[in-house]
Amino acid sequence: MIQQPAPPSEGAPAAGARDGEPTAGEASAAAERAARQAYGKLLARLTTRTGDIEAAEEALAEAFMKALTTWPKRGVPDAPEAWLTTVAMNAVRDGARHNAVRASAQHTLMILHEERDLSLTRGPDERLGLILAASHPAIQPAVHAPLILQTVFGVTAEEMAPAFLLSAATIGQRLVRAKSKIRLAGVPFQKDPADKVERLARALDAIYALHTLATAAPPSPAATARAADAYHLAHLVADLAPENAEAKGLVALIAYCEARRPARRTADGGYVPLSRQDVNLWSDALIGEAEGQLATAAKHQTPGRYQIEAAIQSVHCDRKRTGRTQWSAVAALHDALSSLSPSTGAAVARAAAHGEAFGAEKGLAILDEIPSSRVTFYQPYWAVRAS
Repeated sequence: MIQQPAPPSEGAPAAGARDGEPTAGEASAAAERAARQAYGKLLARLTTRTGDIEAAEEALAEAFMKALTTWPKRGVPDAPEAWLTTVAMNAVRDGARHNAVRASAQHTLMILHEERDLSLTRGPDERLGLILAASHPAIQPAVHAPLILQTVFGVTAEEMAPAFLLSAATIGQRLVRAKSKIRLAGVPFQKDPADKVERLARALDAIYALHTLATAAPPSPAATARAADAYHLAHLVADLAPENAEAKGLVALIAYCEARRPARRTADGGYVPLSRQDVNLWSDALIGEAEGQLATAAKHQTPGRYQIEAAIQSVHCDRKRTGRTQWSAVAALHDALSSLSPSTGAAVARAAAHGEAFGAEKGLAILDEIPSSRVTFYQPYWAVRAS
């Protein structure tokens, strides 16, 4: 059993402190790495044990603040994540005591005494329980994906607002209400609820949204970490639900997109359109994995959004083999996608595909069918119309 790491104590250096005090910049960088790499794991661990997302978020924030003041003086711990978990759990316990919530405090203390092993690498990914809780039917469906993005992946309301065509303030208000509902209704954090199939569908939406945000963002360690998280969790869901064709479809979709990642940006970070990307930079291994996942999904004979989107990416990736894009096939798949899962983004992408396959007039006609109120601030619409 791993010994519980001690929280900061007066006058005692942190484990692993280097000779000489680290600079504030080094400590800040270490805290940033921990936040980027493990925020979702830490929050899931705390929330699963307290049943209160808001309290867990506040405790984590306090832990990171203590890291920024303590690590420059006493060194960065050998296990920063475990250090943060210990401090955050202490904050949860103290908060329960100070608030005089007797039953809650007793429950929290019982958990803290039972859970002594703070290894963050053992067992299955605990974030899945938090993802499924955030997909609970008691929560407004429109909030499921934003709630998962914020609580599990640390995406801010400002970052996700463009993807959901909503203001950051509106998303923020919905998130606050959803977290309160989880706490007041006692929504359980479990990996195998009775309505798992329905909840997994909503979880897939959030995982894909995370990957989309990571792909659209300028190159950075945070964007790379988010893309890797999406890829990992898509695999996790697919393993959890082996009969779920859409889970395999999402794994395939993300793998296709990740295969092209090295060709998506210029050396100075500029965006390279798909049609201009150097196919020699595309990953054969990831394309092969995607093809295998998509073929396995197709055997279930239950087509869905992610399988169709993966099929679209398959046609694009086939350019590496044939040297050309079969735009008529892309257009036909976009027709199917718009019919099965209509959205503003799907309609704009369909217009672009038809424009490439059958001429600009056809694409513009499809764009004209979209209500103007839905695209006023939707940049891809204007980019397609101008192309």
